[in-house]
Amino acid sequence: MSIQRVKEYFKQFNMEDKVMEFPVSSATVELAAKALNTEGCRIAKTLSFSVNDSPILIVTAGDAKIDNKKYKAFFGAKAKMLSFDEVEEKIGHAVGGVCPFAINDGVTVYLDECIKRFETVFPACGSSNSAIELTPEELEKYSNFKQWIDVCKLPE
Repeated sequence: MSIQRVKEYFKQFNMEDKVMEFPVSSATVELAAKALNTEGCRIAKTLSFSVNDSPILIVTAGDAKIDNKKYKAFFGAKAKMLSFDEVEEKIGHAVGGVCPFAINDGVTVYLDECIKRFETVFPACGSSNSAIELTPEELEKYSNFKQWIDVCKLPE
């Protein structure tokens, strides 16, 4: 099970006890915000894309959307999300629990700048009823990210 992989991953940092599991679903931004009793914008959603046939993850704030122009300018390709069926196979976590921790080899992680406006955010932990609270700096450290990017737009 994916959440076990994530807990094992966090053991090396003595952080496995910080992984929260809920009796309710946290599979969407709205459900996660409700389970955590926080604003949806503080949910760190992890989006799965394919760039030149390689899987990538972009971790962004819950209220952000991919800006297609910025995405294309950065990656040199049109945004192509992985299909529902491809996500678990290529990333290592199923839709609803996708996170940048304990992922498959060959997956590149990017963090979107919009996350930096929060003191802490809540990414999932491999299941549709889990999360962990991290600062942007901790997210950097534990996600093995490649770089911060700016490919999102926020609501007006």
